[in-house]
Amino acid sequence: MKNLLTLIILISSLAFSQTKVSGIILDDAKQPVSYATVAFKNSAEGVIADENGKFYLESKKTYPTLVISFVGYKDKEISLSGEHNYDLKIVLENANEIAEVKVYGGKTSKKNNPAIDILRKIWERKKKNGLRQFNQYEYDKYEKIEFDINSIDSTFMKNKIFKNVEFIFQHVDTSAITGKNFLPIFINETKSKVYGDNLKNKTKDVLEANKYSGFGNANNDGVNAFLKDLYADYDIYNNYLKFFDKDFVSPLSRTGIQVYNYVLADSTFIDKKWCYNIVYYPRRKNELTFKGDFWVNDSTYAIKSINMEASKSANINWVRDIYIEQEF
Repeated sequence: MKNLLTLIILISSLAFSQTKVSGIILDDAKQPVSYATVAFKNSAEGVIADENGKFYLESKKTYPTLVISFVGYKDKEISLSGEHNYDLKIVLENANEIAEVKVYGGKTSKKNNPAIDILRKIWERKKKNGLRQFNQYEYDKYEKIEFDINSIDSTFMKNKIFKNVEFIFQHVDTSAITGKNFLPIFINETKSKVYGDNLKNKTKDVLEANKYSGFGNANNDGVNAFLKDLYADYDIYNNYLKFFDKDFVSPLSRTGIQVYNYVLADSTFIDKKWCYNIVYYPRRKNELTFKGDFWVNDSTYAIKSINMEASKSANINWVRDIYIEQEF
């Protein structure tokens, strides 16, 4: 069972995707280009390639063109054929004028960086944003934990243990995080109402609904004990986020500029408010960090939405991927 299960923590609902692309980015010498920016043309939807130049990107919309950018290279556009474009090999050409590159990659400067200037504004106002700005509050909370088999291939599906239940493979899907096929084998969903009082420093979580699907059941003590450790409130404004007793540095942490690269990638109106898009990724390997992006308002400097994918070097038993989406 080693390396068989994937844990995905989502604070959102996943919808059917219309465009899916994956591949690797190389330079003229056919060496991987780490942390290049990959995005659908004329959109704010994109990802940062990993340290090996590999990427996976999907969208609920249909896009005909992919754009790849990296400092020191010419932007490259790739025409997409159909909804699924997997295992692309993209070679970037050296650029004569670095100034023409709109989105940066690699190591970014800590000085004269507009993304870090915005980050400092977030620090200044973080106690006034989020739930901290209210004396009392309430909100609806939905949490979903899913266990998947991610080693799905023809040999696996022909295993004798699946005889007469081959229909389960009709539910195989593609991970929005890794781009790999997976088969859900356990899903736990919880809906609750949360009440809080900042003056008394108290919170109350009232369970409204809970649903188990797949292996095990609500009375399985082993499963319940494991799930209990997973459920936690993650305040992105905190300096550290804890997963399985490991402290990950939050991308909004005051120490973040020591461990993350930050790039001001875009700006647009979201819900009639002007927002900036900041892309972030680790400055070094083998640290407890994330990569992803967030949107922040230009006047309150409150976070509108954030995506966080844990670094592969976290080395948490039984957990292949941790991915968090939050919207405010």
